[in-house]
Amino acid sequence: MTDIFDTHAHYSSHQFDADREDLMQALPESGVVGVLECATHSGDAPQVLALARRYPFVHAALGIHPESLGEEDAPTVAVYHGDWRAELAVLRPMLEDPTVVAVGEIGLDHHWPLPAREQYDLFEAQLQLAAELELPVSVHDREAHAETYELLKKYRPRGVLHCYSGSAEDAAWLVAQGMHLGFGGSSTYKGSKRAAKVLAAIPHEAVVLETDCPYMSPEPVRGRRNDSRNIVHVAAHIGELWGMSAQEVLTLTAANARAVFGV
Repeated sequence: MTDIFDTHAHYSSHQFDADREDLMQALPESGVVGVLECATHSGDAPQVLALARRYPFVHAALGIHPESLGEEDAPTVAVYHGDWRAELAVLRPMLEDPTVVAVGEIGLDHHWPLPAREQYDLFEAQLQLAAELELPVSVHDREAHAETYELLKKYRPRGVLHCYSGSAEDAAWLVAQGMHLGFGGSSTYKGSKRAAKVLAAIPHEAVVLETDCPYMSPEPVRGRRNDSRNIVHVAAHIGELWGMSAQEVLTLTAANARAVFGV
């Protein structure tokens, strides 16, 4: 398979420390043509940039993830003591790096006990920053549809709503205002009827593929560490829904990803 474009990855995760270099060199040999490597705070941003500078197929997204507001070892807490505005000021110059093609991973998460107001304000500030820099966004929305959609309607960014978990009805207006929707391993699980409905309802040009690696491996490799090569299983699953081959899905979604991130 060729034309694998992973629009959401975390190769800077400690889970890749033992074999990161070997894996990154192997990805192009397996058909991977693009990876959006996403930072989650100022702590992993330098490594994200280093990966993007070293490997031509890797592109950087920098942002502060909402979970960083509640993780004791994240710089947002450990260094900035919850003052995300100070952290964002430090992150801001890094966004000028030529390898940066998006602001991300940013968004809202109500699954974990995180400060709701701070999350909202942080997300809004980063949407404003993306607009200022004319960059697309990579958005995290976990059990926070109402507030996420409120801000997306207000700022109308371009970009990707990663691991889309909303309805087909909401997908329609999100796509209409210029967002792309990301689908990964979870869309292949037996209980993913909602994802199938969304994939049947929206234009193929609005779909991009992702891993969220090292997490969320698709069937039939669920439970193992994920990486971009496993997108072929997602493409095969979507191909069955669309009446296309896995390769056709990969080629189409890679073109979609390049259009979103301008690469």
